[in-house]
Parts: sequence; C-alpha cells; structure tokens
Amino acid sequence: MPSKKPPSLKNVGYREVVKAFEQCGFSVSRQVGSHITMTKPGHVLILTVPAKKPVAEGTLKALIRNAGLTPQQFADLL
Repeated sequence: MPSKKPPSLKNVGYREVVKAFEQCGFSVSRQVGSHITMTKPGHVLILTVPAKKPVAEGTLKALIRNAGLTPQQFADLL
C-alpha cells in the first residue's frame, strides 16, 4: 500500500489558517498588531500573523502541533 504524500503547508495565508482553526473549535479572542490570539476551552493558541505574507511553514507546523492536530487533519480543514 503506497504511503500518502504529506500535505504541503507552503503558501498558506493567515486568513486560511484562522478559518481552519475556527472549523475545529478555536475562536479569535483578540488581536494586537500582527498577533492573533485564538482560544478553545483547555487551549490557548497564538498565531503570529505576518502582514499579507504566507505563514512560515515551520511556524504553521508548530501551531498545528500545539492545536493537537496532524498536518493531514489541518490540510483537510483548508
């Protein structure tokens, strides 16, 4: 059985990231400058949003891991 190729997490804009996390129960609690704080009961997730640029792949992977998701689960939410 061939293994699935991991999803590409490059060039994902911060609006897409916020919408994906909202679909799994997080909500925006505040924004100060380029930092969006998203919360979910039992979690606090802080997104660092670069101005009109894609979220860095390493940053996005860390956010996904902190949210308790796999990259594939996150990609399915996009």
